Amino acid sequence: MSGPVGPPPHAAETIRRFLAANVRAAGAIGVVVGLSGGVDSALVARLAREALGPERVLGLLLPDRHVPPELVDETLAYARDLGITHRTVPLEPLEQEFRRALPEVADRVTLGNTAARLRMTVLYAVAREAGRLVAGTGNKSELLLGYFTKYGDGGVDLLPIGDLYKTDVYALAEELGLPEAVRSRPPTAGFWPGQTDEGELGGRYADVDRILRRAELLESEEEIVRSTALSPELVHAVLLRLSVHRHKRRLPPVAKLGLRTVGLDWRD
Repeated sequence: MSGPVGPPPHAAETIRRFLAANVRAAGAIGVVVGLSGGVDSALVARLAREALGPERVLGLLLPDRHVPPELVDETLAYARDLGITHRTVPLEPLEQEFRRALPEVADRVTLGNTAARLRMTVLYAVAREAGRLVAGTGNKSELLLGYFTKYGDGGVDLLPIGDLYKTDVYALAEELGLPEAVRSRPPTAGFWPGQTDEGELGGRYADVDRILRRAELLESEEEIVRSTALSPELVHAVLLRLSVHRHKRRLPPVAKLGLRTVGLDWRD
């Protein structure tokens, strides 16, 4: 059993229509996109500009002490090249206040998740004041593996590239001619210096996505090992993560008391 590899030929146009339709349905004037310097946010900003026009896309840079100044400069240059409205809000003062209020919180993952939630707080505050939606930048690989912060970068109004695997994102970014520097930069959540997605996930996205594509086709763990020739340890680790993090893909569980219950049998 095998499935298609790479984004479908209509991916870019479908995402543009998706963005335009959702903004129109919400009665919003446009979207806010958090610009990190990575390929995901760069792709979302590009497609949003094409779908809505540059004046209806606000790119928000939210750097903290882990973001090098040269990356901020490069990301600002990208926003200027797109022609979109852009703004920089330094996150470090907010993070400092959090650390001052809770000095006992020292775990770097906890602090990284806090930074992600502070970023989303800023994005929503700016979006609400301007009548915009928050366009998320999560891709399908991240969503399936839970590689995002709950109520941080996972808390958005819409996910334009949420059905593109990470390798699809790279392919579409190349097809659209996004800058080489953006496409070649190792993906990272930026929680601490030297952190990378692939280091955290334990495998290259090229291999992880091969596993996820076959899991999407309902292949068993043994079938995936045979069909991909990847190590059983990696296949097992990816599938375990897929299972363990399913709670991130669902609404919080609700104790059922009524006839129809949100998240269970009340479908909107």
